[in-house]
Amino acid sequence: MKFILTGGRALEGSMDVSGAKNAVLPIMAAAMLTSDEVVLEDVPDLLDVTTMRRVLETMGARITRTGSALRIQAPTVPSAEAPYDLITKMRASIVIMGPILRRAGYIRIPPPGGCAIGSRPINWHLKGLEALGARISMDHGFLDARAERLRGARIYLDFPSVGATENIMMAAVCAEGTTVLENAAQEPEIVDLANFLNEMGGRIRGAGTNVVQIQGVSSLRGATHSIIPDRIEAGSFILMAAACGGDVLVRNVIPAHLRPLLAKLQEMGVSFCEKDDGIRVWGEGRLRAVDIKTQTHPGFPTDLQAPALALLTRARGTSVITETVFENRFMHVEELRRMGADIRVDGRSAILRGQENLSAATVTASDLRAGAALVLAALTAEGVSEIRNIYHIDRGYEGMEAKLRGLGADIRRVPAAEQPENDIPAPGAAERGNKLCLLPR
Repeated sequence: MKFILTGGRALEGSMDVSGAKNAVLPIMAAAMLTSDEVVLEDVPDLLDVTTMRRVLETMGARITRTGSALRIQAPTVPSAEAPYDLITKMRASIVIMGPILRRAGYIRIPPPGGCAIGSRPINWHLKGLEALGARISMDHGFLDARAERLRGARIYLDFPSVGATENIMMAAVCAEGTTVLENAAQEPEIVDLANFLNEMGGRIRGAGTNVVQIQGVSSLRGATHSIIPDRIEAGSFILMAAACGGDVLVRNVIPAHLRPLLAKLQEMGVSFCEKDDGIRVWGEGRLRAVDIKTQTHPGFPTDLQAPALALLTRARGTSVITETVFENRFMHVEELRRMGADIRVDGRSAILRGQENLSAATVTASDLRAGAALVLAALTAEGVSEIRNIYHIDRGYEGMEAKLRGLGADIRRVPAAEQPENDIPAPGAAERGNKLCLLPR
């Protein structure tokens, strides 16, 4: 599939942000920690959610979906071997290690896949699980982890890895004794997972800080939990609104999750205000160049680097973006150059000289956030652009084209091998909550 997008239109109206991809995936895995039914609300309809669902179903979970709600129940875990073809599709699948190891005492899993944005070592996951008592070995390309019992431990992460923090929390929640996790990741998605585990009967304190304490409990129960809004989707649409001008209200947003982005937008000269139901953004001329350095939370998120870079290709002056989290996250630069962007990459930094306008082109999304950057660029470019490999976008943005059409964008989804005569909706993507709602000036 591909997008056909005609640029140059201002965006007007309102859109609703979906539940967070990076929160729902570990929470789905955590549902395997109990034999009771778990109900998750505000679950986005994404390819990654479908992949995680299939992984859990192969391990014994019964999962049904009604609207945006998932019901998950795993009375037993008859299989603790994760399917190779699914695990290698998605990096986040590694978070099933902690829950399945705790529930079944054993897991066999291949190293995970996902976007090719750089090295994301899993050694922090393994060291944490070993500290809790797991025995881990590599066998014919699979990780083999075993533990008759897990015991609390003091664990220090060399890097505040989100996935490792999640895996250790889920393994430790029912371990004997207390686990103290130092240099833990502080992302909002960590807090959402801890809240869910506590709703199931866990005893976790400090989530959202760099020290998390987990007092082990004997068992967990079922719970109903609403997934937090996706701060990366919210940030992506805010950046698109800033790029295109017009007047957009991005609803279902937690502004505190977007402070690093909002600070940079203010520095650029973007007009926005926080409202009770979201963040309103409106266009007032060309923006100023700024420098951005990605960092772990609460710094500027690496997942917004690509769309922020696309916005700055048209800012007045020279910007420097430094990527400190992933070493291979400038794969979108060459595609933006096809559209006329003036960008030079020097190691882990990209130097941008702003242009008045970009030109439409045929470009290819190399990963999830690169896809969002190319959509943003195409929205502002003169002419008709074609964006290929949009399955990357479907992994993390629910119904992106439907939401953009609701704001007045000219964007269509078509089969890659056909001419763009007809719109083709995203598989399973709902267009709820995207009716045009003009805002007062």
